[in-house]
Amino acid sequence: MRIRQIYWGGFAAALGIYATMVVWTLPGIAQSAGGLPAFDLRPFGYTAVEARAFLSALGPEGLALYTGPQRLLDMVYPALLAFVLIGALRHLYTKGWLLTLLVFVTLAGMGSDYLENMRVGLLLAGDVSDLAIASASRSTVMKSALTSVAIVAVLVGLIRSGWRHWTSK
Repeated sequence: MRIRQIYWGGFAAALGIYATMVVWTLPGIAQSAGGLPAFDLRPFGYTAVEARAFLSALGPEGLALYTGPQRLLDMVYPALLAFVLIGALRHLYTKGWLLTLLVFVTLAGMGSDYLENMRVGLLLAGDVSDLAIASASRSTVMKSALTSVAIVAVLVGLIRSGWRHWTSK
């Protein structure tokens, strides 16, 4: 029973942090940048021109929001998301190579998210070289792709589980 409480506590924490980012920090950053979305919200990456346009448009309030509250939230969120996804995967899939692969994908997504955060931090600190931008963009794409695979696997597992439950009655 204790493990369930820990899991659902992690789920609630991840959901709360996600809601805070979606309702407060990320819209505030976009508003400060003239409507341009934060790097984190560009799943297909960004070019050097797009990154420089965002950084040029980003006002001081948006920069403070990005390097302050958003950075703090994003220090915790990837680990919580991975914890929640892995817990769901372990519940929905039997032990074996598929579960191992999905856990690895989830952990790689978390690692890519932390790498993205570090590289975006360098951009926000003023390193706007083509290499820095390309590296940050690749990390964003990797995070988005790997995390999407894990989320889709959870959704497929939930649908499969629901279908089995529904057809067994």
